[in-house]
Amino acid sequence: MLLTLATTHQPATDLGFLLYKNPAGVQSFELPFGKVHVFYPDAREELCRVALLLDVDPVRLVRGGGRGEGALDQYVNDRPYVASSFLSVAIAQVFGTALSGKSRERPELAKTAIPLELSISCVDCGGGEEVLKRVFEPLGYELQIDRHELDEAFPEWGQSKYYSLTLRAVTTVHDILTHAYVLIPVLDNEKHYWVGEDEVNKLLRHGEGWLPNHPHREFIVDRYLQRKRRLTRLALERLTEDEVLDPDATEEKNAHEEEAVERPLSLNERRLGSVLSVLKKASARRIIDLGCGEGRLLERLLAEKDFSELVGMDVSHRALELAGARLRYEQMSERQKERLKLIQGSLTYRDKRMTGYDAATCIEVIEHLDPPRLSAFERVIFEFARPNTVILTTPNVEYNVNFESLPAGKLRHRDHRFEWTRAEFQGWAHEVCARYKYSVQFISIGDEDPEHGPPTQMGVFTV
Repeated sequence: MLLTLATTHQPATDLGFLLYKNPAGVQSFELPFGKVHVFYPDAREELCRVALLLDVDPVRLVRGGGRGEGALDQYVNDRPYVASSFLSVAIAQVFGTALSGKSRERPELAKTAIPLELSISCVDCGGGEEVLKRVFEPLGYELQIDRHELDEAFPEWGQSKYYSLTLRAVTTVHDILTHAYVLIPVLDNEKHYWVGEDEVNKLLRHGEGWLPNHPHREFIVDRYLQRKRRLTRLALERLTEDEVLDPDATEEKNAHEEEAVERPLSLNERRLGSVLSVLKKASARRIIDLGCGEGRLLERLLAEKDFSELVGMDVSHRALELAGARLRYEQMSERQKERLKLIQGSLTYRDKRMTGYDAATCIEVIEHLDPPRLSAFERVIFEFARPNTVILTTPNVEYNVNFESLPAGKLRHRDHRFEWTRAEFQGWAHEVCARYKYSVQFISIGDEDPEHGPPTQMGVFTV
């Protein structure tokens, strides 16, 4: 099985210092189940690529190197060719220093996000592309996935469960190796050794900083721990022990605080009115409200007969419950229910249910995303869902000085990860348009301050 890691960060050959492997030579290491070889197919200042080739010995597996539950019972199997927990062990053994995030010669570079591309020649993923995207896309990776035929000479046999996988991101070597180390056995859904409580500690150690916030952490934990219910429950308890007991209640409290700050300007009503006006002007009939919250925009849209289909999506089940109550969904006739749907989903994960709409609205939502997730959000909305019109509103941080109740330097909502200036928002919007072939118009919402601009800024993206 083959894994390669490449960078174009210059000088690219500094990758050797991060991995503690000299680009000038070939190194080989003995492992209990075979040999691993490390070499550099390309080692130039503008591009450096390292290869980890794991040569698993299936005979050695049968003769004592198998799992604690019983050795693999076939001499002929796919283990020498397909990424599995064997590859994770090899990463830990051969790239252990890089996995720890340390570098004696390049300590600052080890902490620096650089352009990286990690490729695995063959992974076993019975869940298909859906699983690959589920585990990697929320971490900000651009994926290239190629499925292999069972036999190229007999295309009528169909597709196999094997894929070639490439991950691309601007990130640290530590992070990309850590994600591969943890998630390869999740894809394979099998380990070659006994899984006990020490695996829980290993998972939590390598999952620090990313696994607790992953939208599919339960899926990852369950498969990493081989569906052992006691261990899965223990791991999830430890992952969530620092979380608030009722995150939905906290979110509601924060939202009310933001509303109180903006209420003197009737800002929310003016936002909704502006969005409604743009949707009518665009002649949109089928609309999806992304991050719909309590359903206030949907309530306005339902009153308009021109809109034939309305969908509200939110990551919070509690928010959808509140939206259903506000809209009296349970009291609706079956005909009315056909016009409105409320669905749970994430804006940073590709979802077929988002496609096919004339317009998508994203009202005061983007600022709740962690900046590293913005690239995934962009692809989900502008590349995959790709409605004709996207309406996006976000606070103008420059205006915050006009809110007497808002302390200096504070954002309007405790859960805001950022708030953009007008120049920052417009710069981001123009980059999105260049990447995904949209055009954008900027609209001010609320009374403009001569120096600081409007309280809310809106971007209307059209194909």
